[in-house]
Amino acid sequence: MQPIFDFFFEQYYGYKTLFIILEIIAVIFGFLSVWYAKQENIMVYPTGIISTLIFVYLLWQWGLLGDMMINAYYFSMSIYGWYIWTRKVDAVHFTPITYMTKKEHTLAALIFLGTLIFVYSVYELFDKWTNWTAYVDTFTTAIFFVGMWLMARKKIENWIYWIIGDIISVPLYFYKGLTLTSFQYLLFTIIAVYGYIAWKKSLNKNLQPA
Repeated sequence: MQPIFDFFFEQYYGYKTLFIILEIIAVIFGFLSVWYAKQENIMVYPTGIISTLIFVYLLWQWGLLGDMMINAYYFSMSIYGWYIWTRKVDAVHFTPITYMTKKEHTLAALIFLGTLIFVYSVYELFDKWTNWTAYVDTFTTAIFFVGMWLMARKKIENWIYWIIGDIISVPLYFYKGLTLTSFQYLLFTIIAVYGYIAWKKSLNKNLQPA
């Protein structure tokens, strides 16, 4: 049992107790945020804000700039998404789940490419091209930037981006020594699949003629 425990959590032996506690709290609130997203519950945003704020601090301390920028972006998009999700489109209905339009597909591609350029520039500025994980970080950051933007706009395709990014992040964070965060992304992957299914059912129901 001890060798197995060491394999997964040995990297935490040198961490400050405060950092471990904060990561646990951030993981719990991150899990809640994704769960609420699956339920199409507005609590996705307050729980997500707490999680991202903690991760911004931790990732800055650990020097993981790409991951830190993802969470800083999540924070700002959570505020935007909170507004969109609570905005009424008429006297009764709130913003519904919809498919992406052609214009939104174009904007998503621009956000993806813009994020790649931005993260590349930041890594160049801070001389962070010291490990192959930096290249993966750049790619996953772009994926998650698009996914968060689509979620804020209640586009069902957001789940596809989350699933792809989460699958990549599971082994990536484990390699970085953040086992708890790696497990979090494993749970995120599972919830994202169910989230897509749940939103798909809700969307099909809304599209049925009265």
